[in-house]
Amino acid sequence: MVAELERWHDFYVLVGTAGATLLGLMFVAVSLGAGYLSAERRMGTRTFMSPVIIHFTCIFFVAALALVPGPRADVFAALIGVTALVGVGVASYATIKIVRGDMTNYLEDYLAYGLLPALAYFAMLAAALLIFAEHDIGLDVLAGALLLLSWSASATPGI
Repeated sequence: MVAELERWHDFYVLVGTAGATLLGLMFVAVSLGAGYLSAERRMGTRTFMSPVIIHFTCIFFVAALALVPGPRADVFAALIGVTALVGVGVASYATIKIVRGDMTNYLEDYLAYGLLPALAYFAMLAAALLIFAEHDIGLDVLAGALLLLSWSASATPGI
Protein backbone atom coordinates (compact mmCIF):
# COMPACT_ATOMS: atom_id res chain seq x y z
CA MET A 1 0.00 0.00 0.00
CA VAL A 2 2.91 2.36 0.66
CA ALA A 3 4.00 2.15 -2.97
CA GLU A 4 0.44 2.81 -4.14
CA LEU A 5 0.14 5.91 -1.95
CA GLU A 6 3.49 7.24 -3.18
CA ARG A 7 2.04 7.44 -6.69
CA TRP A 8 -0.83 9.52 -5.30
CA HIS A 9 1.45 11.89 -3.34
CA ASP A 10 0.99 14.94 -5.59
CA PHE A 11 -2.77 14.44 -5.74
CA TYR A 12 -3.11 14.43 -1.96
CA VAL A 13 -0.80 17.43 -1.61
CA LEU A 14 -2.99 19.39 -4.04
CA VAL A 15 -6.32 18.27 -2.58
CA GLY A 16 -5.15 18.81 0.99
CA THR A 17 -3.79 22.25 0.17
CA ALA A 18 -7.02 23.20 -1.58
CA GLY A 19 -9.10 21.94 1.35
CA ALA A 20 -6.99 23.84 3.88
CA THR A 21 -7.06 27.01 1.77
CA LEU A 22 -10.82 26.91 1.29
CA LEU A 23 -11.27 26.20 4.99
CA GLY A 24 -9.20 29.28 5.77
CA LEU A 25 -11.23 31.35 3.32
CA MET A 26 -14.43 30.21 5.04
CA PHE A 27 -13.10 31.59 8.32
CA VAL A 28 -12.19 34.86 6.60
CA ALA A 29 -15.70 35.07 5.12
CA VAL A 30 -17.27 34.40 8.50
CA SER A 31 -15.02 37.01 10.14
CA LEU A 32 -15.87 39.63 7.53
CA GLY A 33 -19.57 38.83 7.76
CA ALA A 34 -19.66 38.82 11.57
CA GLY A 35 -22.12 41.73 11.57
CA TYR A 36 -24.45 39.77 9.31
CA LEU A 37 -24.35 36.69 11.54
CA SER A 38 -26.91 37.75 14.11
CA ALA A 39 -28.99 35.73 16.57
CA GLU A 40 -31.98 35.61 14.23
CA ARG A 41 -29.79 34.19 11.44
CA ARG A 42 -28.12 31.61 13.68
CA MET A 43 -30.12 28.66 12.34
CA GLY A 44 -29.25 29.44 8.72
CA THR A 45 -25.60 29.90 9.58
CA ARG A 46 -25.42 26.59 11.39
CA THR A 47 -27.37 24.79 8.70
CA PHE A 48 -25.45 26.10 5.70
CA MET A 49 -21.96 27.14 6.89
CA SER A 50 -21.09 24.49 9.48
CA PRO A 51 -21.36 21.47 7.15
CA VAL A 52 -19.17 23.17 4.55
CA ILE A 53 -16.49 23.78 7.17
CA ILE A 54 -16.71 20.14 8.25
CA HIS A 55 -16.44 18.95 4.62
CA PHE A 56 -13.28 20.99 4.01
CA THR A 57 -11.83 19.73 7.29
CA CYS A 58 -12.52 16.13 6.26
CA ILE A 59 -10.83 16.69 2.91
CA PHE A 60 -7.77 18.12 4.62
CA PHE A 61 -7.74 15.32 7.23
CA VAL A 62 -7.95 12.48 4.70
CA ALA A 63 -5.27 14.09 2.53
CA ALA A 64 -3.03 14.43 5.57
CA LEU A 65 -3.63 10.77 6.45
CA ALA A 66 -2.63 9.74 2.95
CA LEU A 67 0.62 11.69 3.26
CA VAL A 68 1.73 10.01 6.50
CA PRO A 69 4.79 7.93 5.66
CA GLY A 70 4.40 4.16 5.84
CA PRO A 71 0.73 3.82 6.80
CA ARG A 72 -0.74 0.45 7.65
CA ALA A 73 -3.67 -0.37 5.39
CA ASP A 74 -5.97 -1.40 8.23
CA VAL A 75 -5.36 1.74 10.31
CA PHE A 76 -5.61 3.96 7.22
CA ALA A 77 -8.90 2.30 6.19
CA ALA A 78 -10.32 2.52 9.73
CA LEU A 79 -9.59 6.25 10.01
CA ILE A 80 -11.12 6.91 6.60
CA GLY A 81 -14.15 4.82 7.55
CA VAL A 82 -14.69 6.74 10.79
CA THR A 83 -14.31 10.04 8.92
CA ALA A 84 -16.86 8.86 6.35
CA LEU A 85 -19.36 7.85 9.02
CA VAL A 86 -19.06 11.24 10.72
CA GLY A 87 -19.51 12.91 7.33
CA VAL A 88 -22.62 10.86 6.54
CA GLY A 89 -24.07 11.99 9.87
CA VAL A 90 -23.29 15.64 9.17
CA ALA A 91 -24.66 15.49 5.63
CA SER A 92 -27.80 13.69 6.80
CA TYR A 93 -28.37 16.21 9.58
CA ALA A 94 -27.90 19.12 7.14
CA THR A 95 -30.28 17.56 4.64
CA ILE A 96 -32.96 17.05 7.29
CA LYS A 97 -32.58 20.62 8.59
CA ILE A 98 -32.81 22.05 5.07
CA VAL A 99 -35.79 19.94 3.97
CA ARG A 100 -37.77 20.45 7.18
CA GLY A 101 -36.95 24.13 7.50
CA ASP A 102 -38.25 26.97 5.41
CA MET A 103 -34.83 28.48 4.70
CA THR A 104 -34.78 27.37 1.07
CA ASN A 105 -36.91 25.54 -1.45
CA TYR A 106 -34.24 25.11 -4.12
CA LEU A 107 -33.29 21.66 -5.33
CA GLU A 108 -29.71 22.91 -5.78
CA ASP A 109 -29.45 23.54 -2.04
CA TYR A 110 -30.74 20.07 -1.24
CA LEU A 111 -28.14 18.57 -3.56
CA ALA A 112 -25.18 20.75 -2.65
CA TYR A 113 -25.59 20.72 1.11
CA GLY A 114 -26.87 17.23 1.74
CA LEU A 115 -27.20 14.67 -1.00
CA LEU A 116 -23.91 15.13 -2.90
CA PRO A 117 -21.77 15.28 0.27
CA ALA A 118 -23.59 12.20 1.59
CA LEU A 119 -22.84 10.41 -1.68
CA ALA A 120 -19.19 11.44 -1.39
CA TYR A 121 -19.01 10.12 2.17
CA PHE A 122 -20.63 6.83 1.15
CA ALA A 123 -18.01 6.54 -1.61
CA MET A 124 -15.35 7.29 1.01
CA LEU A 125 -16.76 4.50 3.17
CA ALA A 126 -16.67 2.13 0.19
CA ALA A 127 -13.07 3.18 -0.43
CA ALA A 128 -12.19 2.38 3.18
CA LEU A 129 -13.67 -1.09 2.80
CA LEU A 130 -11.81 -1.63 -0.49
CA ILE A 131 -8.53 -0.44 1.02
CA PHE A 132 -9.05 -2.71 4.02
CA ALA A 133 -9.66 -5.63 1.64
CA GLU A 134 -6.51 -4.54 -0.27
CA HIS A 135 -8.24 -4.02 -3.62
CA ASP A 136 -6.30 -1.85 -6.04
CA ILE A 137 -9.29 0.32 -6.88
CA GLY A 138 -9.70 1.55 -3.28
CA LEU A 139 -7.40 4.54 -3.71
CA ASP A 140 -9.13 5.48 -6.96
CA VAL A 141 -12.53 5.46 -5.24
CA LEU A 142 -11.09 7.52 -2.38
CA ALA A 143 -9.74 10.09 -4.84
CA GLY A 144 -13.11 10.32 -6.57
CA ALA A 145 -14.88 10.72 -3.22
CA LEU A 146 -12.55 13.55 -2.19
CA LEU A 147 -13.04 15.32 -5.52
CA LEU A 148 -16.84 15.01 -5.27
CA LEU A 149 -16.79 16.27 -1.69
CA SER A 150 -14.49 19.15 -2.63
CA TRP A 151 -16.66 20.11 -5.58
CA SER A 152 -19.92 19.89 -3.66
CA ALA A 153 -18.54 21.93 -0.74
CA SER A 154 -17.00 24.64 -2.92
CA ALA A 155 -19.90 24.87 -5.40
CA THR A 156 -22.58 25.40 -2.80
CA PRO A 157 -25.09 27.99 -4.02
CA GLY A 158 -25.20 29.93 -0.75
CA ILE A 159 -21.49 30.71 -0.70
